[in-house]
Amino acid sequence: MWFIRFLTSIVLLFYIQPPASAADDSTTAAPITVEAVIARSQPLVEEVPVTGTINPLRQALLSAEVSGLIQDIHADIGDRVDKGDLLLKLDPELSSISRDAALAEVARVRETLADSRRRLAELQSLLGDNHVAETEVENLGSEVRERTALLQAAQVETERLSALLRRHQVNAPFSGTVSLREVDVGEWVEPGSALFELVDTESLRADFQVPQRYFPRIQPNTRIRVTIDSGNAINARVEHKVPVSRSGSRTFLLRTIIEGEDKKRAALIPGMSASAVLQLKGDRQGIAVPRDAVLRYPDGRITVWVAAPGADWNQAVEVNEQQVTTGLSFNGMIEIQSGLTAGQRVIVRGNESLQPAQKVLLKPTPTATRAGDG
Repeated sequence: MWFIRFLTSIVLLFYIQPPASAADDSTTAAPITVEAVIARSQPLVEEVPVTGTINPLRQALLSAEVSGLIQDIHADIGDRVDKGDLLLKLDPELSSISRDAALAEVARVRETLADSRRRLAELQSLLGDNHVAETEVENLGSEVRERTALLQAAQVETERLSALLRRHQVNAPFSGTVSLREVDVGEWVEPGSALFELVDTESLRADFQVPQRYFPRIQPNTRIRVTIDSGNAINARVEHKVPVSRSGSRTFLLRTIIEGEDKKRAALIPGMSASAVLQLKGDRQGIAVPRDAVLRYPDGRITVWVAAPGADWNQAVEVNEQQVTTGLSFNGMIEIQSGLTAGQRVIVRGNESLQPAQKVLLKPTPTATRAGDG
């Protein structure tokens, strides 16, 4: 009897079916909540990454205008100087002697001219009484004019020697930092010899080399975000786009002005490398969705999850996966060239584990919706 009961139990196990609720558990589970945006058509922006350098507006190798022996040095590497500050002084002794000799010559010529004028005045007083010939008066008048010219020449020479004497000092032509010193006390220098390098560390520019094909699309005063080596991001605006293309690299210079207090906060120094992304608007429009909506697979497929039409926000709706073709990427958005139409609701959050025909509750993403609105 026990054997018959055993066979009966086995047969019953084969014929007993699971409860309907257990079989349909996957289809009756509560829908998950996901975030979505409405795909819209908007002007497309092309992002162009560029690299460049932080450059000073003014940078000069300073030299003396006259030759001479260095007597004193008043600035060294790293010193901050203001416009007009004394940097270097040459020995002025020989030039001072020459200038003093010229001053003495001016005094001598002035005395001879005064004597000639006095004698000319005496002769002119006697000319009316026929006590002196007109030729003598004319000769003395010529002498006065000659000595007047000599006085002017002596005065000009004095001014020239005084100017040379003043040039025995080298002053800062603008405010900046001394980045290089090439000489020391006791050296003889000639005009044109490099003495100091002075760099304006306050008026800095970010210069970029941009491919020439983008030249007509860059507008004056366009604002861009610049990232430097330290990782700091600074605001800048376009100052000049130089209309000259380099034949080798086929690029042109884009000079930008660093704005506000960013220069001090970022501790910028000339020579730093910088990078930026130019956002160039075009005339073309297209559908764009947030980057988070796009899924990429190892086999090369690119898809988005799209809600079925008809249902309102916060209502259960089925979702399906659609393969798309992407284009430009900008401001956290990706252009969809094919596979999606304007007005469809695209899943942005919670799309990683969805299944075809799965029901979800759609919740709008305010920030993403604004981005999608363009």
